[in-house]
Amino acid sequence: MPGTPRRLLAINNYFYRRGGAEAVFFDHMSMFGETGWDVVPFAMRHDMNEPSPWSDYFVSEIEYGRRTGPLRKFQQAASVIYSVEAQRNIGRLIERARPSIAHAHNVYHHLSPAIFSTLKSAGIPVAMTVHDLKLACPSYKMLRDGRVCEDCRGGKVYNVLRHRCIKGSVPLSAVVLVETMLHRLLGLYRGKVDRLVVPSRFYLEKLAEWGWPRDKMVNIPNFVDVTAFRSDWQEGDYFVFAGRLAPEKGLATLIRAAALSKQRLILAGTGPEERPLRELAAGLRADVTFAGYLSGESLHRLIGESRALVLPSEWYENAPISVLETYALQRPVIGAAIGGIPEMVREGETGMLARSGAVEELASALGAMAALTPAARARMGAAGRAWIASEFSAAAYRERTLDLYASLGVA
Repeated sequence: MPGTPRRLLAINNYFYRRGGAEAVFFDHMSMFGETGWDVVPFAMRHDMNEPSPWSDYFVSEIEYGRRTGPLRKFQQAASVIYSVEAQRNIGRLIERARPSIAHAHNVYHHLSPAIFSTLKSAGIPVAMTVHDLKLACPSYKMLRDGRVCEDCRGGKVYNVLRHRCIKGSVPLSAVVLVETMLHRLLGLYRGKVDRLVVPSRFYLEKLAEWGWPRDKMVNIPNFVDVTAFRSDWQEGDYFVFAGRLAPEKGLATLIRAAALSKQRLILAGTGPEERPLRELAAGLRADVTFAGYLSGESLHRLIGESRALVLPSEWYENAPISVLETYALQRPVIGAAIGGIPEMVREGETGMLARSGAVEELASALGAMAALTPAARARMGAAGRAWIASEFSAAAYRERTLDLYASLGVA
């Protein structure tokens, strides 16, 4: 019908800003809503969710780690593998507000890819943004015992149980093995999703190596709106890391590098590694401050007044939003040369790279960055801000995404 607005069904497990995937999910919805699209979300119920007139269609909460009885554990395991409730609810939602296109983000373990069968049966085109490596690796990180692992390549997904990749647990790893085998048998991703949106070229190439057809994937980088970020900061005397304090983040390497280079470091975040990292810093007498969880203006100020953000990852990072936000704050980045990070750092122009897991190389990079003049670091930050204002802008993301939707028949 002429004049009928295009309708986007936006899908994600969580409906609150929980991490990088949720940031992209919410910014995507906001962008399309502001340009005249009717945006309808589909997610899981949760106490921290944003309000939505569509929340009655959301699925029941599954929150792992809470104490539950055997029956509830069985129900949760069944929903992880194949959520009939999610299928039923999204079917009702389609009847109420038929979308022009569905764009999914993270759906596994909570909504489950069962919803893709329902969407396919209804003739609705489906795109999905790939935020991690779940489509290849059952445990989604290609990480085991603190090191990159590609043992499941070639369909050898039994390794997820053999290595107890899910929290060292046989039962949890078994559930994920069954989940992976069923999803592949039913073709819930490969046969029901029309196009994969891959934010980094590295992830696109890695998925292609693992057998995903290139014509099913499109590289659309993440974005930030630089106009929403201040750039008039007064530089301090420290480096900063912002994120979860988890083993794959390379923080033990960073603390050792900070001690070796005698640089001041502030870690913003919480996570399972906080206690051992504090003990490591104390043992090395490193100048490390644990700032706890920060967000919004407090986090922006901490990064904006730093010498540089350091991202010392030791797993295949995709396309970290933290790098884009740091550039938007007009600060340089020191990144590990792993995953998609090298695509986001122009060596000597917007920041520096060091080999992942290499303490001495990272210490050298910290020392080299600290040896620059404040004006030189400011120039790096300005170059980063100008770069993302062009290549990683909201306008560029919207244009690329609309081109994708048009290729799927959405005019």
